[in-house]
Amino acid sequence: MAEVPALQQLKLVVGLELRARGDVQMYRIEMPGPKVSKDIAADAKVRLSLPRSHFNSLATKGQVKDWREAFAHGDAQATGIDQVMKLIVNVVDRQEERARTRKAKL
Repeated sequence: MAEVPALQQLKLVVGLELRARGDVQMYRIEMPGPKVSKDIAADAKVRLSLPRSHFNSLATKGQVKDWREAFAHGDAQATGIDQVMKLIVNVVDRQEERARTRKAKL
């Protein structure tokens, strides 16, 4: 959220599925906040699915580029309402473009 401040304003419920050795844990993440609860998110607009080991490293020290690589390599999958998914991608793209522009000016 610190890298993409525009996402902090987004009201969204995300379902998170963490896979590990035959076990699947489901979490409901409500934004803004985030408010996290261990529950099935029946009202989720977006669902994320990834291995717990990848999530642990991405959540603690992952940057936006690390998340992009996880999606590109197939380690993480996102499904949901197309309009919401496109909105998130556009917001992240624009923020990355702003960051590149700032670096170029310095």
